[in-house]
Order: sequence, then C-alpha cells, then structure tokens
Amino acid sequence: MVRFGELFLKSEPVRRQFMKVLVNNIHVALTSYHLDHTIQDNRSRILIEAGDIDAILPVVSRVFGVVDIAPALLTESSIESLSRVAVSLGVRHLKPGMSFAIRARRDQVPGFTSQELGAQAGSAVYEAVPGITVDLTSPDYEIFLEARKEGGIAYDTRISGPGGLPYGTQGSLLSLLSAGIDSPVAAWLMMKRGVKVTHLYIDTGRYAGCDCRANVLRNLAALSLWTPGLPVHLTIIHAEPFFTRLMSDADPRFRCVLCKRGMLKMAAARAIQTGFPGVITGDNLGQVATQTLSNLVTISSGIEMPVLRPLIGYDKEDIIALARKIGTFTNEPGDTSCGVLPPKPATAAGQQVIAEMEDNIRTDDLIHDLVRSGERITALNGEIV
Repeated sequence: MVRFGELFLKSEPVRRQFMKVLVNNIHVALTSYHLDHTIQDNRSRILIEAGDIDAILPVVSRVFGVVDIAPALLTESSIESLSRVAVSLGVRHLKPGMSFAIRARRDQVPGFTSQELGAQAGSAVYEAVPGITVDLTSPDYEIFLEARKEGGIAYDTRISGPGGLPYGTQGSLLSLLSAGIDSPVAAWLMMKRGVKVTHLYIDTGRYAGCDCRANVLRNLAALSLWTPGLPVHLTIIHAEPFFTRLMSDADPRFRCVLCKRGMLKMAAARAIQTGFPGVITGDNLGQVATQTLSNLVTISSGIEMPVLRPLIGYDKEDIIALARKIGTFTNEPGDTSCGVLPPKPATAAGQQVIAEMEDNIRTDDLIHDLVRSGERITALNGEIV
C-alpha cells in the first residue's frame, strides 16, 4: 500500500493528472527492475500486488510523491474482518510483556466509527495474546487498520518515502552539478518538488582536482536512484579555455566571482539552447566568498532567466545530513581542489567593476563558443550507462 501526501490538496483535475504521473512513475520504476506487478489506484491509496514484496519496497520508497509504503493485508471493510486480521498480526508479533496500539481509520464506510473499530480490534488482540498491555502513546508494536469503501487494509510497518510531488509534474530545469556536497542536494530538492532535472557540469580541465570528474559522475549516479526507471542526463562543457583566460587576464581578487558568473552564464546559454526556463544552483548564503549577498547579486546580474537556489537558507550541517540521506556524501572525496582560487578572493565585487573586467577579457564571446558542444552522459538506476 502506497500513501501520498499533498496531492489531496489539489483541485480534482490537477489531482487526477498528478496521480496518473505518480502511478506511471511507480510502474516504470518496477518495470525497470523487472518486477512483475499490478497497480490499483483507489483514489486515497495506491495498491501494488506483486510476488516479491521485499524487492518492491526499496524501489517504490525512492519514488518522489510517495509518503510511505507498507506491506499490507487486504480484507473486507467490516469491523469483524479487520479485527480478525489484526489478531493474526498481533499473534505473530506480540509477546507477553509487550505493549501495543491499534491505529484505526474509516473512510466512506457506514455503520461504525474509527474509534469503535479501534476499540473492537484492540479488544480482540488483547484477548488473543496473554500478558500484553495497551499503550496508545508509545507502544512497542502498532497495527494500522483502514476501513475504506474499496475494502479493508491492515499493516504494521511503514517505510518512509521521499514525499514531495510526482517527478515531472512541475516542468524541467537545468541544474549546475559539481563534485561537491551542495549542488546534488539542491538538484534533489527540486526533483522532490516534481521538477525533471537535467544536469550540467562545467569542466575546468587542468584547473580541477584529479577526482572532480569521478565525483560528478558518482553524484549523477546517486541522483538517478531517486528516479528509478527514468534516465538522468548530464552534459559536460569542457571550459578550460575560459579559466585559462581568467588566470592570465583577470585580477586575482575577482577571479572567483568571474568564475561563478561565467559558469552561470554558460548554464543560462545552455538552458536557452535546450529550452529550459531556469537554472538550479547549490548556492548557500554566506558559506564562501562568492556566496555573500553582495557577490550573489553581482553574479546573477544580467542573467535573463530565473536562478533557483533551494539551499540558500540551509545550514551546512543540514545540507550534509541531506547528502547522506540522498547518497551523494562521501568521507573520501579525493582531490577536488580548484586551481583558479586566489589567496584572498573579494567578498563584495561591484557589478560595474565585474562588467568592465568581462568586457576587457572578452569572456562572453568565449562562453558563446564553449556552449555550442558538450559531452553527454546518462545515468539510470544508480549506474552510468
């Protein structure tokens, strides 16, 4: 049994469309792992029938829009039938000295209330297993019962999903992906909100640490686990000439701002080429010199499309916690150094100063040439394909 969240808040036409996408995403995910299944959309719950439930659980629990998934027993929606199933679960898992609780819900089933269902099922379990107690606050074991017009559902395990909105319901964006911690988390957060994300890596060539490319591909592969069955694409722009010009012609103090601004310009140009309406970055306010409020304003000036920064207000500890959950964090990133970084980067580079410097070193023409081509890589189900 699959539960979903805020889809209930949508208007009926929007809800139907989102549910259609969610059910299809689940179907594509299970098919990609060669898991035989049938899916039934009961409006308030999605039911998946399959032979290998254990194999299905980890796949569906990574589908965006899924709040949780539970191995469930189906029965009639009467109090008597649900109580019998509750007893079968209780006898299997409860032992003397343990406490338990019944969590009951009723939806469009007449003749009794949720409280009456919980009370009767609880009494049946209590009588069937000697030496147990009822604890509605912090029990050792819980049984969930749902009486619905489509039938009764009983379960005792809930495996959390990512929540959010079904992937692909909110359009598409281009995301700047790096070898670091922040950018894959930013991309994942937008994916969770239903955005189909295509990634872009600006390869700095000899100015990048020797492990940067491998880490970018590892991040891409990890993100693809969260869209099971749906490929995730990455374009690599080989931009070493741009950084060579920065190293030879730019004031070292402003090199970082010019670098970030150049990357954002490349992303915007690529987005325009490929029809994306906006760009995602992993910027976090105040984390490094280029992410002061003043420098973020300068870096974004003149970019003629939305720049989304989902991590802008996060603490670093929160970002790391999310990276661990997503699977993109590593304790051994290797050499991901930046050869362009100056000893003392400017923390407040004025827009006029940066604009004049860009004109002098003619970065726009170079960016235009660099984004014309790129290396394309695809990840699927955690693997580079």
